[in-house]
Amino acid sequence: MTVYKGVTVIDGTGAPAYRADVEVAEGRVARIGRVPGAGTDAHGLVLSPGFIDMHSHSDLLLLTEPAHEAKTTQGVTTEVLGQDGLSYAPVDDATLATLRTQLAGWNGNPEDFDWSWRSVAAYLDRLDQGIAVNAAYLLPHGTIRMLAMGSDDRPPTADELDRMRREVATGMTEGALGLSAGLTYSPGMYADTAELVALCEVVAAHGGYFSPHHRSYGRNALDAYAEMIAVSRASGCPLHLAHATLNFPENAGRAPELLALLDTADLTLDTYPYLPGATSLAALLPGWASAGGPEAAIARLTDPATRERIRREIEEEGSDGCHGVPVDWSAIEISGVRDPANRRHVGTRVGQASRPFELFADLLVAERLGTSCLMHVGHEDNVRAIMRHPAHTGGSDGLLVGDRPHPRAWGTFPRYLGHYVRDEGVLDLVECVHHLTGRPARRLGLADRGVVREGYAADLVLFDPDTVADRATFDQPRTPAAGIHHVLVNGVPVVEDGRPTGALPGHSIRQGTP
Repeated sequence: MTVYKGVTVIDGTGAPAYRADVEVAEGRVARIGRVPGAGTDAHGLVLSPGFIDMHSHSDLLLLTEPAHEAKTTQGVTTEVLGQDGLSYAPVDDATLATLRTQLAGWNGNPEDFDWSWRSVAAYLDRLDQGIAVNAAYLLPHGTIRMLAMGSDDRPPTADELDRMRREVATGMTEGALGLSAGLTYSPGMYADTAELVALCEVVAAHGGYFSPHHRSYGRNALDAYAEMIAVSRASGCPLHLAHATLNFPENAGRAPELLALLDTADLTLDTYPYLPGATSLAALLPGWASAGGPEAAIARLTDPATRERIRREIEEEGSDGCHGVPVDWSAIEISGVRDPANRRHVGTRVGQASRPFELFADLLVAERLGTSCLMHVGHEDNVRAIMRHPAHTGGSDGLLVGDRPHPRAWGTFPRYLGHYVRDEGVLDLVECVHHLTGRPARRLGLADRGVVREGYAADLVLFDPDTVADRATFDQPRTPAAGIHHVLVNGVPVVEDGRPTGALPGHSIRQGTP
């Protein structure tokens, strides 16, 4: 049993804070009010629900490093995997082999690792063998498309679309909470609107939601958002927009236009509180250049004529992989490589090279597409305006591999509470906690999480509102946050007195279960 005495409770509903004692027993919030006897003196500290990371890329790291200090030390108690249309279930042997190569820049590609699952159910069972936080899973559209028809740039046949619909139905039955899409990534980018509607109809029938990385965050961003709203309306599937922001010079100051569009729909969205984005370097390739999978893309990069076509589209025209905007190589920073021989490039901007495109292409070939990068393309006014929206939730979108990954993987939630609440006053503390806890819990359909309430699961964070802060930087991205005192997952401390405990009380959260 744990008792926090005299703590300020922010319960995650948006209701005003109040002072109380809180008792935790048998994995639940047992009592709120006056609790006799001794306990932890929590005067001056805030007790809130654990933070819910609505956009996480911990699909492999949760298994290879299950203590998961990147997330526990910032107060995350639940995260949503399977993002951007690309993850590792459901698969067959050939699809898994392709994904391991294609996603190496996001997640690594460990060799001495048990890759034995193939279904969604088996993947969730693997998570249940021991993880520090709770984890939900979205069915990845690109993976399912790859399973049904490979990485071809074409519409599916009727039989292939039926196969995809069956895979979605099976995955939802096995516990997935919805469907993600990555519409600037191969092969998801080859899908038309009708294909997405057909799959989302199945998701809706099983009570799930659709979380797309839409077709452009650049030149055609507003049209891309409008398409996702249309998919939701046509299919009847609830919509949650992934990392919903506006980037690149074309969109500076255009957040009010986006918010006006969003206000026409019933949806939720997530953002990260930073300006740069992060992805794999190969994501900049034109869609046609990635068709057929990684080996085909590498072959095109080594053919002189095709390589020149790729250069022209990226640098002069603005490829779909570059969100329709001609690339600014000075904004692209190498953040991770697989081969130690290429480590000298980490932390440098591609534009510093005398021949930037040649560095880009040569690295992709040498690394077999496994290079990760930062994209310095964000706008502070857009970030602030969108995080104020009443549909907003928090998502780290954090890649956890590479020499210098984006610090959002370690700092997203303390940065909201410290920088944007306490220091800048962009959000009120009570409102921000609601954005990070109760509101995402409702989107996920979690019946007994996301709120500090008697009888609810004890996923809790005890933090100091005066000192909570992100300390991860672009130079030192794996630095734990300050001001996070205790973190409980299912009533078990995973952080105690600011230090990780190594406990693994988390489990998968499946459709139809708490």
